[in-house]
Amino acid sequence: MMNEAATKEPDIRQVITPAEITAIVSRLAANINRDYKGKRPIMVGVLKGSFVFMADLMRKIKPPVEVDFVRAASYGCGTESSGTVRITSDIEHQVFGRDVIIVEDIIDTGLTVQYIAGHLLAKGPASLRVCTLLDKPSRRMVDCHVDYVGVTVEDRFLVGYGLDCAERYRNLKGLYELVKPPPVKV
Repeated sequence: MMNEAATKEPDIRQVITPAEITAIVSRLAANINRDYKGKRPIMVGVLKGSFVFMADLMRKIKPPVEVDFVRAASYGCGTESSGTVRITSDIEHQVFGRDVIIVEDIIDTGLTVQYIAGHLLAKGPASLRVCTLLDKPSRRMVDCHVDYVGVTVEDRFLVGYGLDCAERYRNLKGLYELVKPPPVKV
């Protein structure tokens, strides 16, 4: 059986299968379940990329969780971070005195997660941890602590399972390396 995008998208190559993603999410959930037993954390997903991962992750979390989202922009329509992070939509929950878990799809330069962590820490949570499906430390521009790492990946541009390039590929069930970026529409 060919992978889901083999015939439709010749510019991508599968690097992590849906079954592998399921195993990674289960392992991360087990660690969070252990660390948050008897607590009620707020999971803050970073939009848009984390929504698929966060949905699968929260369904495997045993303690009751609350969910919120923050939307940050740093990539635009390209494949390189602009280096400038801005929050375009903030969380709605009050996090003062609460346990908060930032949920990211991928940590690349570290700029976005560092910025969001600082933003949330200023709101006075009891604790703040970071969970990411993918970690790409070779691209780090800033030091950032990540508590839960699904898998460390090489320096390549990945799409699928919520990750995109110019809003394409989010719906793919696996994770794929983008071999050739799609043309940018102007």
